[in-house]
Parts: sequence; structure tokens; C-alpha cells
Amino acid sequence: MFLSALEEIIRLRQDCNFRVEDGSNGGPRLVLLRNASIAIDCRSIITHSIRMRSSGTVRHGGWVMIGSLSLGLLLQFHVPAFAQTATPTAGIPPSSYTEITGKGRIKWVVASTIGPQSLAGGVISAGWGTAFNNPEEYGTHWDGFAKRYGMRLTGVATGNAIEASVGMAWGEDPRYFQSTNRNFWGRVSHAADLTFRARRSDGKLYPAYARYTGNVGNNFLSNTWRVDSESSVGSALSRTALGFAGKFASNLFDEFWPTVIAKVKGH
Repeated sequence: MFLSALEEIIRLRQDCNFRVEDGSNGGPRLVLLRNASIAIDCRSIITHSIRMRSSGTVRHGGWVMIGSLSLGLLLQFHVPAFAQTATPTAGIPPSSYTEITGKGRIKWVVASTIGPQSLAGGVISAGWGTAFNNPEEYGTHWDGFAKRYGMRLTGVATGNAIEASVGMAWGEDPRYFQSTNRNFWGRVSHAADLTFRARRSDGKLYPAYARYTGNVGNNFLSNTWRVDSESSVGSALSRTALGFAGKFASNLFDEFWPTVIAKVKGH
């Protein structure tokens, strides 16, 4: 079922009609002419992920549960995406939105892959895996830490590149935009919303299908170069779920960290 969903995404790229227009930056822009829809059965994905990992350790089960809960938020978007009406959020209004350029996409990929936030996340992820020796093939020494760090980095780079490039087809913007709502839970809700949705050329929010493609694609593709213990379908599904949890955490950082810095500086 999950592979069928991936095939549907590929079919979407092949079947949709596009029109080439001049973009706001003077370069070409592809405009989707014919609506299409993708319906991914997320409930089946979660169930399959838990079933595949249920024979593992308690620690692995905990990771799957956290990731699956994150992926479960996708259920609210279990509708035909391109046909659904976009809705506004507490972010910047569509009239004030500036469309991302090709150069901006490249900048986003670089910053999201080797920026301080991503590199720090890699240290935490590799350190956790080394402390609990997961996967066991890498061991609990510095060499194992380096292998885990490098493996995560290749996945992040691949996923970001897929998201940025695929999103060009329908103008999906991978950037995060802070909420204009200063209420704490309103800002948390905004960060959760932009985990699964993204702006397009019209400034409105739609399901972030390029992000879904990048997250799913990189985790299944990396199975080809991962060690045996983490190269199964279940492992890829677990990493996919954790990828959405990580995106939510990243959004929370982008949402609140500027406020923390401002308070420290006394602004």
C-alpha cells in the first residue's frame, strides 16, 4: 500500500499538465493546470510500522510510537490535496508573501542541511544512537558515532534536495514562517500546522506534498546503503515518522528561538 502511494506520487509528476510563466524573479515558473489528487492511507502506514517493529526492543518501540504519533497528524490531510481549498493561518497574509526564488531554494537546502541547527541535531541523534548502540553494527566508539552522524547527514541532504526540487513543480515553499499570533499555544499550533502544510505561489497554505515526497523518498532510498538491521521497510517507515516529528521540533525552534534571543537582549 505504501509503495502504491509512492507510485501515485510519481504518476502525479508524469500526468499533470503544466504551463510555463515568467516568475516574479524573471525566471521561468511552472503552473499546475490540471488538478490531481493523492490519498495515502496513513492509518495503514502507522499500523504496519508498529507491527514491523513490535518484535524489537522497548527502546525501538518507543521511537516508533513517537514517530507514529507524529505521522498520525497527517490524517487531517487525508483528502484529495490539489482539489481542496487552501486556508489561511496566523502567519503572514498572502498579500504580503514573497514567492521563493530558485536561489532561495538552494539557500534553504544548504542551511537546512549543514546549518547550525541541523548539525547540532546530528550530534544529538548520533550521540543517542551511540549511547544505546543502535544500530549495533556501528558499535559504541567514536568511529560508530561518526558513521551514525554521516548516515543521518546523507539522509537529510537527500530529503531536502528532493523537497526543494519537487516543490518547484507547483510552487511549494519549504521555508518556515513565524506566526503573527503571540499566544503560546497558538504559536505551537502554527508550528504543527506548517509541519504538514506549506505556502505556494499564491501565498496560501496547502498540504506539503514535496515534503512528504522528500521525507518518504530519502528514507526508503537510504535503505540501499544502510546496514542490514535498519534497512527494512519497517525501519524506513519508522524513520519517516520520526522525520515529521523532527520537522515539528525544528519549526518550534524557528518559532520560539528568536523570541528567546530578544528577551535575553532585553528587547
